[in-house]
Amino acid sequence: MSKSMKKRGWIRKIAAFLVVTMTAGAVAGMLCGCNKKGFGSEAEGKVKVLASIYPVYDFVKRIGGGNVAVTMLVPAGTEPHSWEPSTKDMRMLEEADLFVYSGAGMEPWAEDVLKGVQSKKLVTLEASRKVDLIHLDEEEDGHEHHDGHDHGEYDPHVWLSPKNAKLEMQAIAEALISVDPENESIYRGNLATAEKECDKLDSDFAERLKEYSGKHIVVAHEAYGYLCREYGLSQIGIEGVSADSEPDAARMKEIIDLVGEYGIKCIFFEELVDPKVAKTIASETGCRTMALSPLDGLTQADIDAGRDYFSVMRDNLEALAGSFE
Repeated sequence: MSKSMKKRGWIRKIAAFLVVTMTAGAVAGMLCGCNKKGFGSEAEGKVKVLASIYPVYDFVKRIGGGNVAVTMLVPAGTEPHSWEPSTKDMRMLEEADLFVYSGAGMEPWAEDVLKGVQSKKLVTLEASRKVDLIHLDEEEDGHEHHDGHDHGEYDPHVWLSPKNAKLEMQAIAEALISVDPENESIYRGNLATAEKECDKLDSDFAERLKEYSGKHIVVAHEAYGYLCREYGLSQIGIEGVSADSEPDAARMKEIIDLVGEYGIKCIFFEELVDPKVAKTIASETGCRTMALSPLDGLTQADIDAGRDYFSVMRDNLEALAGSFE
């Protein structure tokens, strides 16, 4: 049995446990005593939102402003592909008004967890529902639209295209309005501001990278399909989409050969993934290394320092442009 199948089975058991043994009242009582992530007194009078991973957490904060209390399910500094929810994490859904997850297979545990929720007030949103998804079996420059978002079939890193980020923010705004219609004008105003920033970011990426169309980049894992599709680049992933295994010797040789073939000057690594393999390839090929963030998670230090989706994406733009120079 594969690791992912075992994980799914474990989650189903916990979800079933919650259905059989817990009522919403019992869950609320347990939250008061032992859940460090729970919504505190500062959430009183606000829309309580549970966001799965950093991008949607950032988007909810941006659109909701002071009217929402947001908790991020996957802890800061954690690589989300290998993260597993605990029973405490699942119980938090009983207290929330809105659960936002990115979807497209990024959170394979979400469906099973939601089956165990007894709260009648909880609204759930798959933020990527209107995104034109990239199928993992497609050619690099291909794409198709999919409404079902079957797990494991699609590249889930949709937010790395500013256009897709805007679609996710629009979906979040509509969900917040459905939960809190009295503050619709505030949510729509915040959305309008965010949309303009997405448009400017997209324009800056397109302008800065247009001269590098057709170029290849070597990345820690294949998270950059949407970014590459938007701006005419092609990614060579050291690891696959899930970043949970190291390449074998044959793959290492293939990447090293491709670096020479395409005249690649830089190997990108990620802050939340061990850079050992990326640095080995760089050493073998004489390339330099630079950080490129898939933005599926930030460290707490980054968040405390005020880094966010737009600032990290602009860092990514500088890194990409600089890698070709």
